[in-house]
Amino acid sequence: MQRAIALAQSVLSAGPNPRVGCVVVRDGQVVGEGFHQKPGEPHAEAVALSEAGDRARGATAYVSLEPCAHMGRTPPCSDALIQAGIAEVVYAGSDPNPQVSGQGLQRLREAGIRVRGPVLADEADALNRGFLKRMTQGLPWVRCKMAMSLDGRTAMASGESKWITGAAARADVQLMRASSCAVVTGVNTVLSDNPSLNVRPDQVSEAHAALIGERQPMRVVLDSSLRTPPDSRLIDLPGDILFLTGQPHPQQRARYRGSRAGIREIAVQPGGRLDLRAAMACLALDYECNEVMLEAGPTLSGAMVQAGLVDEVVIYIGARFLGSDALPLFHLPGINRMQDHIGLEITGVRQIADDCCITARLRRVL
Repeated sequence: MQRAIALAQSVLSAGPNPRVGCVVVRDGQVVGEGFHQKPGEPHAEAVALSEAGDRARGATAYVSLEPCAHMGRTPPCSDALIQAGIAEVVYAGSDPNPQVSGQGLQRLREAGIRVRGPVLADEADALNRGFLKRMTQGLPWVRCKMAMSLDGRTAMASGESKWITGAAARADVQLMRASSCAVVTGVNTVLSDNPSLNVRPDQVSEAHAALIGERQPMRVVLDSSLRTPPDSRLIDLPGDILFLTGQPHPQQRARYRGSRAGIREIAVQPGGRLDLRAAMACLALDYECNEVMLEAGPTLSGAMVQAGLVDEVVIYIGARFLGSDALPLFHLPGINRMQDHIGLEITGVRQIADDCCITARLRRVL
């Protein structure tokens, strides 16, 4: 099963599908293995069974996620396992998708196939945190990426921020973008930085460059009144671009006529600010985004944290001081007592060349 999970991990993103790996074993020997690369292509089981051929009959299939039982872009994997003559299926994680949820396992049992699992469920679930959250909560897994100096600053008072970290850390960010279904920012970041928010294959290893070149995550701007300049860099680059907005004036909409930008109106809160929960629900339910990467300034990032919409923060730390006049990491108003703090569980610390990267999960301490 560890090999099946490792195969699934080799895929940066299969969104909106989950990442899945499969290994077929007969008489103690691996006779076939595979993983699902992207929607429309064969699922992991089909790839592994194709490699195994006739050797799949009487074999055991190890799958990192329970096999599907419905017809989507490809045929049901449970049927493929039955037709191949598999004797036993061992699965790691359960699939909460209502179209799957136990139905594939039941079909296997009815066909006389032994079924065991879940096995290494925690490791398997970690592969598809976004998919599982989208299916169970109607929200994407949100990872907030920030870069700061050692004294906790993200930019000079003037807004200048290039570069806090080095090239190796920036290349690491490219892989994180590539593993996301969408990269989200706010209009103020667009106005101040004119970012691209695309994935740049030239900044990563040759092994990852080919995978990244095939897919760009959707670029999303939270812009309540469509203030984003039509000539902004992120509008003209390849890939999908989406504005989540309130109820802008028709003249504002007209500025983007002829561009590749999509415009979607969502609920606003009193004062005209976008409803952030509605924005994330829109990305999950209407655009099938499993994992979302938030790359924004202190205000939007802080608001997302305080709204309980950030699952994980990834903070790159450059070995430098920017001084007390520079901008803070998060804008988190209203925290005046220690007991009101927002707690974090640090899940990873990495050295990246001269920089450091800390990964942490959010947990509010009441």
